[in-house]
Order: sequence, then C-alpha cells, then structure tokens
Amino acid sequence: MQNSETAQPPAGPTPAFGGRIIVPGLATGHVVFHWIVQSFVVVLPEIQQAFMLNTVGVGGILSARELASGLVALPGGVVVDILRRYWAQLLASCLAVSALGCLAMGISPVYPLLLIGMAVVAISHSIWHLPASASLSHHFPERRGIVLAAHGVGGSVGDVVGPVATGALLAFLTWRELLSVYAVVPFFLAACAIWSLRNIGRGREEPSVGLADRVEATGELLRNPILWGLTAVRGFRGMALVALVTILPLYLHNELDMGPANRGFHIGLLIAVGLVAKPAAGFLSDRFGRKQVLVPGLAWSCLAALALTVFDTGIPLTITIALLGLFLYPDQPILVATVFDVVGRDVATTGLGIVASIAFLMSVFSPLIAGALYESVGFEAAVYYIAALFVAAGLLFVSLPLPRNRPEPDED
Repeated sequence: MQNSETAQPPAGPTPAFGGRIIVPGLATGHVVFHWIVQSFVVVLPEIQQAFMLNTVGVGGILSARELASGLVALPGGVVVDILRRYWAQLLASCLAVSALGCLAMGISPVYPLLLIGMAVVAISHSIWHLPASASLSHHFPERRGIVLAAHGVGGSVGDVVGPVATGALLAFLTWRELLSVYAVVPFFLAACAIWSLRNIGRGREEPSVGLADRVEATGELLRNPILWGLTAVRGFRGMALVALVTILPLYLHNELDMGPANRGFHIGLLIAVGLVAKPAAGFLSDRFGRKQVLVPGLAWSCLAALALTVFDTGIPLTITIALLGLFLYPDQPILVATVFDVVGRDVATTGLGIVASIAFLMSVFSPLIAGALYESVGFEAAVYYIAALFVAAGLLFVSLPLPRNRPEPDED
C-alpha cells in the first residue's frame, strides 16, 4: 500500500457518460436509502406503541442497525475492492435487498423480525456507500469533496422528503402499510442501476490483485495511526447522530405531543438545511482544508444540540432544530473525503470499510445509552451526552496530522 505522501497510480478518467449519469445516478440511489431510514425514524413512536417498548427497546432497534452496518463494512470493503468490475451489479443488488428489508419491517408481527428487517436495510445501505463513494473519488479526484457532497445531497433529499411524506401519509396508512409500499421503488431503481452505472469504477486496466495481497494491504491500513484517529472521529460523530435520532422523535411525540405530520416536518427540517450546506461544506473543504471546515462544524453541532434544552417550544424550537441541521449531516462527506486523502486509491473501499466498520460498532450502544438517560433522568441528560460526543470528535480531529488534501498526481 502507498501512503498519502508518495505518488499513487493515476485515477481512472471519468467515463464518457461521467458527470451526466454517474453523480446523479448514485445520488438517486442514495435518496432511496435515506428515505427509508428517516421514514422509519418518524414512525418510531408508533412502533413503540405497537410492540409495547420502553425507550431502551426503541434504542435497541437503532443499535441493531449500527451493529449490522459495522459487522459488514470491513469485510465488505475488501470484497468491494476485489469486485471493482462488478460495482454496477453490486449497487443494484443493494437497492433490491433494501426493498426486502423494508418489506420485512412492514409485515413483522414480532420484534425480532423487525430487527432483522432493520439489519437487512442497514447492511445493504452500508455496502452501497463503499463502491459509491470510492467510484466518485476514483473518477473525480480533483473534486473529491464536492462530488461526495453531491452524493450526500441525494441522501439529504431522502432525509427531508421521506419524513415529511411519511408524516402526511400516516393520516391514511398505518406504519406497516407505509413501509410495505416503500419497498416497491428500490426494486425498480435496481433494474435501472444495472444499465446506468454499468461502467462505474472502470477507466484503466486494473492489475490482478489476489486475496492475500488484499489482506496484507488491510494489515498495513490497520497500522496507520491517522486512519485510527479518523475512525474514532467518525465513531464519536456517529454515536452523537444515532443518539439524537433515537430520542428526538420520542421527545417530540411524548413530551411535546406532536402528531405524525408535525413530527415528520421537524425531522425533515433537521436535514433540510443540509441540502444547501452539504455541497458548500464539501467545496470549502476542497478549497481550504478538511479541518478548517469540519472542526467549526462539530462545535456548531454541539452548541445547537445544547440549545434544544433552552428553546423547547413553538417557533424557537423549530428554528433551533433547523440550526442544528446546518452541519449535522454535511460533516459526513468531509470525513469520507479525508479517508480517501489518507489511503491509497487501490485500497480505497478497504480503508473506508475499516473506518465505517469500527465507527458503526462504536455506535452500537449509543442509542441504548441515550434511551436509558432519557428514560431515567430526562431529555436534557441525553442532550448533554450528545453534545459531549460532538466535542470529543472535534478535539480529536483537530489534533490529527492530516496530509494536505489533493488529488493523486498523474503519471506519464
């Protein structure tokens, strides 16, 4: 493996269909995943009532999501690197499998089947990110931050529209019927993905690399201290995010007595501002550096989360939730771009898989902790826990000796 300060092989050129298909195609698939995931967050109070769960039981659902994502990310990264020629089929399969998981959640008569459906969606979503992110980095090395942010915007569209649509549709459909209906669209998009993304990840002849070499490269990555630091940063950030999306819908429903439509609006609003902030943050991180954008953003998320304990009713609450969303999701593409700045291109998905796997595993118990704090102490205690995690992520990131983000040099 080559480190970030040595010359690396040239990135593959953007295919002829390049920016016209590859970026919007991947962003569209990302919409579907986030639509399903955030819609599920909106119906958590209904699920809590259906299965007679306490707050910790609700947190267990999201813990299952984090655990499944973490277990598959590392081996998935190695396998995805090996299967580069088949990324289109892999991406299409992720969409189809997520549909099955959504359907399982919708028809689940018992809590364990609900957890299995959640795990299936999480696994397909986790694997999707690996070839999608690596291919964007591969084809657009000079615009890595902005194109990864564009992919993230697709997720944000699903994050925003999904909750709002779900909150409105709950007036006509039960949560089970709604999740079952949502399972239809990914099947259709899976068929489209096989054709539209058929040349993704290509661009030059790839050397034959065996499994033993991949394992050796993975071992080298695991000895990279900067990669471990980025893993911890992403882990703390993920712990904060999953804790927030666990308790916020329950707080809006149980404490503020918000109905489904109002609840869906506020969950959607949390992400809506990211539609503008995400590409702007990606562009600025390409221009001025990852730390210069991410560290202030994490500090902002901390302060905005703490503001929820002060502005807890009416219009001030709505404004606070909007401000909290300003950097809550735009930080993710910057972290992914930083990983690609550090690792070699030929082991890009392996490096991302390592970071994602351990970060997800760090997040497994965070919904349970947040749920227990909310149940036993109150909403404010859970918010202080979330704010502390944002602080930990920011302090660690500012201390990392990161390389200057730049595309890999071309070779003659």
